[in-house]
Amino acid sequence: MADKSLADIAKDMRHIDIAILSTVTSGGAIAGRPMSNNKDVDYDGDAYFFTDASTDVANEIAANPQVGLGYQGKHGLYIAVSGAADLIRDKAAFADHWNSDLDKWFDQGVDTPGLTLIHVKAKELKYWDGKDYGEVHV
Repeated sequence: MADKSLADIAKDMRHIDIAILSTVTSGGAIAGRPMSNNKDVDYDGDAYFFTDASTDVANEIAANPQVGLGYQGKHGLYIAVSGAADLIRDKAAFADHWNSDLDKWFDQGVDTPGLTLIHVKAKELKYWDGKDYGEVHV
């Protein structure tokens, strides 16, 4: 078993943009969907994703904040994150995580009606890189 730190894993994650965000549905099933970090990839145990307040993902998080994130990186690196999510509806927080690539999805920028920022705070990360595996508690 390997002994990586959160900083080691963050370095490995620097190039990963897409995560699979898994939530618990109202029926108790697990639902996963790809989400972009929007190039906000300096990982410190917190991950941020933009969505609309009316989406299933926002409604599922509002009902049950327990979520999972799955990442696949280079050279056979896999990372599974378990944590809790909250929904942020603050324009200052939007601006902190905004980049121009988001304009194609949210045409009014941080003023887009219903814009919501999902904040996932990691509790535990498990990783595999083809030969080593381990976990980090955050």
